[in-house]
Formats: sequence, structure tokens, C-alpha cells
Amino acid sequence: MKILICSQPGQLNYGTTDKPQPGEGYATIRIRRIGVCGTDLHAFEGTQPFFSYPRILGHELSGELTDTGGAEGFVIGEAVTFIPYYHCGHCIACRSNKPNCCVSLRVCGVHTDGGMCEYLQVPATLLIHGKGLNLDELALVEPLAIGAHGVRRAAVQASEFVLVVGAGPIGLGIMEFARIAGGKVIALDVNQQRLDFCKEKLQVAHTINALETDVAGQLSAITNGDMPTVVIDATGSQKAINNSFYYMAHGARYVLVGLQKGDIVVGHPELHKREGTLMSSRNATRADFEHVIDCMKKGLVDPKTYITHRVNFDDVVGNFESWLKPENGVIKAMISFD
Repeated sequence: MKILICSQPGQLNYGTTDKPQPGEGYATIRIRRIGVCGTDLHAFEGTQPFFSYPRILGHELSGELTDTGGAEGFVIGEAVTFIPYYHCGHCIACRSNKPNCCVSLRVCGVHTDGGMCEYLQVPATLLIHGKGLNLDELALVEPLAIGAHGVRRAAVQASEFVLVVGAGPIGLGIMEFARIAGGKVIALDVNQQRLDFCKEKLQVAHTINALETDVAGQLSAITNGDMPTVVIDATGSQKAINNSFYYMAHGARYVLVGLQKGDIVVGHPELHKREGTLMSSRNATRADFEHVIDCMKKGLVDPKTYITHRVNFDDVVGNFESWLKPENGVIKAMISFD
């Protein structure tokens, strides 16, 4: 079968390997769609934490089940996606129903080889029914689930102001699920094209370009002097993460969804006087996946909105680097096996 390997930063190579053999407890999916995410792009750049090369990238996936691996209720040929976070099942996190942050977590396409291949074998317990969604929609469940999980961590309440820092694909998903939770969303980014996308496609009422204005002043004006009671970072930018402590209302919750390699730096008195709550949000749970699928089926989220670029698997190498360039306006690139 065909595979695509990131052999080192800046280098993608096609290759071949044997198709996975059936094994009890492991299902096999014929991959049909691969969403390209920030993790894949950062791995290509060489800036992804917890990463080693060579690696087959890809964990935003959908396809057709060719072997159930004994998974109850699944049938060969049905459209599926899966939870790409391989957990141990017995550590403190897993025992606490938080397999998304398992002590020995292995993420498909990061710590183990991912889905940029024709067939992928995954733990049968991690399969997710397609429930009538099409292949494009199913491939976008995972990144949207990350956003849904971040919003759940923040416990967004109706009518409170939610500042989402970063208008990339994960940030957009956070905005969607903050809206669904009843929050009043404010988008902050340095890319005006993405902020325009927030307004035009997601109907985000308040957008702020961090390069063109006094961010704290704008936030104060929008929130009637209160500042946002929820701040969620989806940038993975050290500067953005550190700056956002100063955008918190007193009593606010700050959730870090984006990941960067450096240190968090904040003046202790600034955080302390706010009695601020700082949380991280890692991956997503089955409940988040099911919530996303339910919202898609109800029409509360239109995942097709995010797909701006499409390419066949055989043409990925010639296009991948271009998806890193802001001027190309990539929100979500979708790879197809057709």
C-alpha cells in the first residue's frame, strides 16, 4: 500500500509497505479522507513538541471499515472515524475517565505512524460510527472535538464573553462550540483574512486584529469594562499565551488549547489579584466526539465551511509546503483517496 512519510523537517517522501493484517482487537480502515492539521504542519516545519522522525503523519481521518477487529456493533463497509489517542486504560488519568491525557498517551500521527496511507489499523475500541455523515464531515470530527473539549473545560455559560485567541482551524472550532454553549465570542488574531472568515462564515460579532489596535482597550469596550470571563488560547504562540493573562476579567478562566515549547510567563500579582483559573486542555474524549457529531447532524456546525483546499493523495508533496504560507488562505486542506 502507498504511504507518505515525513522523514525529517521539510521532507516528505512517498513509499510503500505491506497492508495491515487482521488482528483481534484491531480494526482496519481504508482511508478515504485526511485533514491536514497544525500538528502535521508543525511537524513538517520541525516545531512540533514531543515529535520524532521519520513519521507517517495524519490523524484527522475518515474511511471505510474493512475489518472490524471484533468491535461490537460495527460492520464491514460502513463509514467511520476513530479517536486517535491511544491510551493505556489503567493509569490515574484513565481510571479517572480522562484517557485523553493518559500518562503514556500515544497520539496517532505524532507518537505512532498515522493515516497518510491507504489502510490504517487502529484499536477497535476507538472506532466511531459515521451516523450518516459524509467522509469530509467525519474527517473533521476530531479537530472540532478538540475545540468542543476546550469549551467544556472552560465551562462556558450563556451570555458570557469568550475570547478565543487564534483563528486557525482549532480556534474556529472553539468559537463554534462556545457559541453553541451560549457564549458571546470575540476572535483575536494577527491575520485579517482569518478574522474576516470568522465574521463572514461563522458570524462572529467581535473580531480584533492584534497588530492594528490596543487589544486590552478594545476588549474593555466590547465587554463594557469587564473584560472576558473566559479566555481560550488556540495559537501555540508563547507571546500570545503570555499576553492573554492580561485580557482576563477578575474571576476569569483561562484555558490553553494551543501548545508551545517555551515557558509561561506572567506576573504573579496580575493573576493572583484576578483569582484567575488556569487550565490546559488536551485532545478530546469520546463524549466530545459524540457531541460534535450530534451538533453536525442538527446543523449547528457546518464542517464543510472549513475546507478551503483539496488535493489527491498523489499530489500532496507538491502542495504541502504551500499550506504553511498565510497568503494562501488555508483554513483546512483535505486530502482524498479517490
